Amino acid sequence: MTVPEIEPGGIPADAYLLDVREQDEWRAGHAREAVHIPMTQIQSRVEEVPSDRTVYVVCRVGGRSLQVAAWLNQLGRDAVNVGGGMQSWEAAGRPLVSETGEQPFVA
Repeated sequence: MTVPEIEPGGIPADAYLLDVREQDEWRAGHAREAVHIPMTQIQSRVEEVPSDRTVYVVCRVGGRSLQVAAWLNQLGRDAVNVGGGMQSWEAAGRPLVSETGEQPFVA
């Protein structure tokens, strides 16, 4: 199965952005509008992911998000992998926030 992929700059402003990284990665820096469900929890929390719109899935470099997007698509959802993950997000100059009160970064 081929999973659609998009670069961070192509993600619509009102997109549902699903960050599947682990808690420490999320705390260090994430997109303000992202929803956090770690990959290890996605199967038990899949009902939290909307089924009526495209879901843009992101991780650190794109591997985990590719797996999650493929799985969501197998369930009949419309999921797109964010190419290059949060590293590409940061390189594209897209804003980050942290949960630590410190300068955000991609962990």
